[in-house]
Amino acid sequence: MSTYLDFEEPLKALEDQIAKAQEIGQDAELDMTDKIKALEQKLEEKTIEVFSNLTPWQRVQLSRHPERPYTLAYIDAITHGDFQELHGDRNVADDKAMVGGWGSIDGKTVMFVGQQKGMNTKMRQYRNFGMANPEGYRKALRLMKMAEKFNKPIVTFIDTPGAFPGLEAEERGQGEAIARNIYEMMNIKVPIICIIIGEGASGGALGIGVGDKVIMLENTWYSVISPESCSSILWRSWDYKEKAAEALKLTSEDMKRLKLVDGVIKEPINGAHRNKEEMFATVKREVKRQITLLSKLDPEERCEKRMNKFIDMGVFQ
Repeated sequence: MSTYLDFEEPLKALEDQIAKAQEIGQDAELDMTDKIKALEQKLEEKTIEVFSNLTPWQRVQLSRHPERPYTLAYIDAITHGDFQELHGDRNVADDKAMVGGWGSIDGKTVMFVGQQKGMNTKMRQYRNFGMANPEGYRKALRLMKMAEKFNKPIVTFIDTPGAFPGLEAEERGQGEAIARNIYEMMNIKVPIICIIIGEGASGGALGIGVGDKVIMLENTWYSVISPESCSSILWRSWDYKEKAAEALKLTSEDMKRLKLVDGVIKEPINGAHRNKEEMFATVKREVKRQITLLSKLDPEERCEKRMNKFIDMGVFQ
């Protein structure tokens, strides 16, 4: 059973009509081909209309859609199941919200790292809702350093509502772990490609978000704070989250225009969650393309370009 967001309701109504027409055709042995074709045409037009005029808040809702593919789904699809997950930060624990390991893309070995959310309540709790603790960021850095040692490119998938804000995370050095990752990622000698596949919130995203290329999927967001938190700080209420989403300029379009990300990957017309296979194929193509381009650069030159890109952000002449 598919989940529909409030603005997707007109599409659900048309899909229900198509299903009903198919059912009548089968039960009564009637030829409903023309009726179904007309409804399908109407559905296609309505889908284009709805998804061509999304507000920033609607894009935030899409980025959190419960059926949207998560990090491990992308890794499994891109590597065709040839993924060996590695665990632990060799210090405290194995953070289940941060996953990583070796995989191969058409025979080329790549280190994958990313935040993982859960598909149901039990898995969400197990994965801590994609909010990593300090040991998650330390595990990510350990794996990235391993990739550098073996001269293999790194691909990170970002999808987090933020780093875990619990007291125990702060006690174990959440801020230091993220800052250390940002510092170290600037100087890692192998290509780093960061892809935002869902939510890109605050330091939680930045902890694995420093790369030669930072790319967003079309219906994702990337910002210093979520619209709800922004609304609760400015207006003491969550009721202004739509206004906050508008003001934060957090959509892929805004981020590209402000030169804070390097590119945007188009999603299937009705979102990544409605056509996962197409989304996986598009992301794989882009990852391969970027690895090929970045591998041609000298490591020192690559690091310098990466560093300058982030240094230049927000600078006005």
